[in-house]
Amino acid sequence: MEPPVSTTLVVVGDEASQAIRSLERFPNVQAASLADASDDEVTRWSTGTSAPYVVHDHDPLAHVAAAWVEFFDDQATFGVLELEIERALDAATRHEMSVPDYYVVLHPEELSATWKHWWLGVLAAESPTRVIPWPSADTSLAALLRRLPTGRAWPEVQTWLPRVPMSVPDRVGLGGSAA
Repeated sequence: MEPPVSTTLVVVGDEASQAIRSLERFPNVQAASLADASDDEVTRWSTGTSAPYVVHDHDPLAHVAAAWVEFFDDQATFGVLELEIERALDAATRHEMSVPDYYVVLHPEELSATWKHWWLGVLAAESPTRVIPWPSADTSLAALLRRLPTGRAWPEVQTWLPRVPMSVPDRVGLGGSAA
């Protein structure tokens, strides 16, 4: 996959499609709900634009996130988490997956504890300004696009994704991401 020329935001949360719809009228934004699309479809859609901003709800790390949450909530085995990490690393190596520039997490206060630790702990520990808690879908994301925080970009997933199993809820981000 070619690196995108646009700034990409992935919106996560129950009201993601509503928040994304609020951006559809802006000419400098390509926005769509793509939660059920394949990685290939999302790649074709997002690389086929010259819009400065691309906003959607297809998280390329969704399977890793779900496996991490389920592992720490005692709903899945460590092997499932390892498998999802391996798949994501393979996809990244083949340039079939890349982490978006920003994650926008809607209503983070309403998330279960483990999901909060994923979004605001595991991911934010790797690039703190690239995970943005957002109060609601009703608060237009257009205001956010005008003032996106700057900071270091995401490190290559190969450098941090293998450490994800050692990122323990309630400890992640405290003196490093490992337990």
